[in-house]
Amino acid sequence: MAHDLTRRGAFGAALAFAAAPAASLASGAASPVARTRHGRVRGYVDGGVLAFRGIRYGADTGPLRFQAPRTPAPWDGIAEATQYGPACPQRDRDAGATSEDCLFLNVWTPALRDGAKRPVMVYIHGGAYSNGSGSAPLYDGVRLARRGDVVVVTLNHRLNVFGYGYLARLVPGLPDSGNAGQLDLILALEWVRDNIAEFGGDPSQVMVFGQSGGGAKIATVMAMPAAAGLFHRAATMSGQQVTASGPMNAARRTLAFLDALKLKPEEAHLLRTLPAGRLVEALGVEDPVLGFGGLYFGPVLDEGNLKRHPFYPDAPAQSAKIPMIIGNTRDETRAFMGNDPSNFTLSWDELPAKLTFPNLRVDVLPEAVIAEYRRLYPHYSPSDVLFAATTAARSWRGAIIELEERARAGHPTFAYQLDWATPKDGGRLGAPHASDIQLVFDNIAKPGATAIGPEAQTMADQMSEAFLAFARTGDPNCRAIPRWEPFTLARRQTMVFDVPSRLEDDPRGAERRFFAKVPYVQPGT
Repeated sequence: MAHDLTRRGAFGAALAFAAAPAASLASGAASPVARTRHGRVRGYVDGGVLAFRGIRYGADTGPLRFQAPRTPAPWDGIAEATQYGPACPQRDRDAGATSEDCLFLNVWTPALRDGAKRPVMVYIHGGAYSNGSGSAPLYDGVRLARRGDVVVVTLNHRLNVFGYGYLARLVPGLPDSGNAGQLDLILALEWVRDNIAEFGGDPSQVMVFGQSGGGAKIATVMAMPAAAGLFHRAATMSGQQVTASGPMNAARRTLAFLDALKLKPEEAHLLRTLPAGRLVEALGVEDPVLGFGGLYFGPVLDEGNLKRHPFYPDAPAQSAKIPMIIGNTRDETRAFMGNDPSNFTLSWDELPAKLTFPNLRVDVLPEAVIAEYRRLYPHYSPSDVLFAATTAARSWRGAIIELEERARAGHPTFAYQLDWATPKDGGRLGAPHASDIQLVFDNIAKPGATAIGPEAQTMADQMSEAFLAFARTGDPNCRAIPRWEPFTLARRQTMVFDVPSRLEDDPRGAERRFFAKVPYVQPGT
């Protein structure tokens, strides 16, 4: 099938929707069929919800490596949509099937073409910009769709070097290479705009939400001109992008990648045809900018697709009217550092060495950090200080900056902090990074969930209901939680999710003020 020449032009010339009766549980349809602008797809019924897995929203990106995505060619017949599509090639061995042909999305809906105009919740997965897919069990949309009478969408897109390898300065004709993964997201949102009414959704009521790297991707599309008007609410969970990668640092990473493949800069064009597996193998080389870990490939300030940093020097004006939730978890870094048993048995003498790069990604005296935390929290152990300080100095900093910039500009924004600690493993991980996903999706019984005990469902009720209310109205207030006020610079109102939840002004304010004296540098830039 021939590829369409443009992303948007094909939509205008695509086949019109055929009139068809509503398909829902009431009709008893065991194999619901939906008509997209590119062809028909057959899903199935799951838990009382119509489910469609693996709907193609973009053409095979194998022949389009490092290029902007294109819409798929129309197909005849009915495509089966009962299995997830492959994820982008990546280093994560638990990713399941992978392929460069990875532009697929999944939809869960209470009914087809019934004119209900349901809110649409589009989830963008985490895994930084390197790993992951929209197919994880915790992202299953059945319970959320049924609970809130909404349409839930998850998706795959290009990652790591396939989505963010910056070749524009080395290979002619690849101006979009540093942001191809972001352009995939925009293409998926265009698919939602043009197709979601068939699935009972309202294209004028689209919410994007994402955790970790998913939140960072959302912060970035909020500053991309091509994404303007494609979504109307945004929620980021422990994921922020204050600044993108500069083009020269992005080029340094590409040179390091070439070197790992034993290619010279003038041979960069060979990356377009090398086997995908070889490219994945080279991703593990040390990052020349960060100085540790594998190569970071993320959005690039390319002056074309991304003409400004996402939240520097201010909040993007194009997203000023979009209500936003910005949240984090109280114990973010316990997810990253909790696998090392020695981090739970530290002495005070051992702690200073732990509070250095890369654990603590700001340049400040470890002894000063320890002294401040011992003053603020006399009951803390050395391990408690390690986890609290690394959380405050790392991902939380970016969230604070985004909250402050939106509040300064008067943009409607709601802040949250997840404090609830699961009893799993004796509660040693507290409320770590990613622990809010299962609660927002109300998927505490799914594989990978850590929320257990008598309070787990109460927490899922609170967070899922708040996100559903936000998707419907742009305001997260609902009966499940206390009054949630927008964030202001004067009070820094933050919903602390716990049992019970509470609205608190400037939680951990003393920690925030301590680290505010140290300049923040977005990891990766």
